[in-house]
Amino acid sequence: MVSVWEFLRGDRMTFDTGGGQYKVTLTKSQPQHAITGPAATTGYLYVNLHWTARTASRAAARSALRRLFDPRILRPMEPASYQSEQVNVDLDLACMYELADGTRGVVQPLGKYFGDLQRPPYIKLSGDDVYGAPSGETMYINLEKKDQFRRLLIFVYIYDDTPAFDSTHATLTIVPQSGPRIEISLDERAPQARSCAVVLIENDGDNQLTIRREVRYVHGFQSDLDRLYGFGMQWQRGYKTPAAGSE
Repeated sequence: MVSVWEFLRGDRMTFDTGGGQYKVTLTKSQPQHAITGPAATTGYLYVNLHWTARTASRAAARSALRRLFDPRILRPMEPASYQSEQVNVDLDLACMYELADGTRGVVQPLGKYFGDLQRPPYIKLSGDDVYGAPSGETMYINLEKKDQFRRLLIFVYIYDDTPAFDSTHATLTIVPQSGPRIEISLDERAPQARSCAVVLIENDGDNQLTIRREVRYVHGFQSDLDRLYGFGMQWQRGYKTPAAGSE
């Protein structure tokens, strides 16, 4: 059995526990998984976003191959530095929440809404990774306060960079205290999208949380996702400061 810390260090193998795989991958055909029993009410739920930027080398190689067989003209190949140019994408992990008492809000790097584990919303974002580090970005959800949650929308947005979800290898992983970890890949091509609703977590009562894959891309930002899911919050444009990394 893999520990949370082994996962966060990057040990991302699929483990067999005798009865099946330790990892559950949510797909279009299998979009839902339930966390039940003590795993739904004990400790923290870890939500990790990890991504790596794709390079332009593959596209450049295809272009060079086409030119190689182009009978009209022979052109010099691009320098190696151009062929391996990396597409920089700053993905941010975030969560819109609705609590049992009707309180609604957001946890996100933009605006420094990093949350709190011991007070509402009982959700905490570890920080803001702007470069796609191996550890990615991690959010913690306090399941000791499960009864305070109604629904949580985990989403990802691109901060002020090229809208290039198709240039990242992004994976969202949810790790409960026990049972299989849950993975959702942002593998659908949406080159113009700037935001993606990845997963909806709903409190079904009776010691159960339902995790449902969404992977719904929008060309806009948080306000567009809000309208899509009916949270009804007011939004305004925000900016990050280069020095602090978030604002």
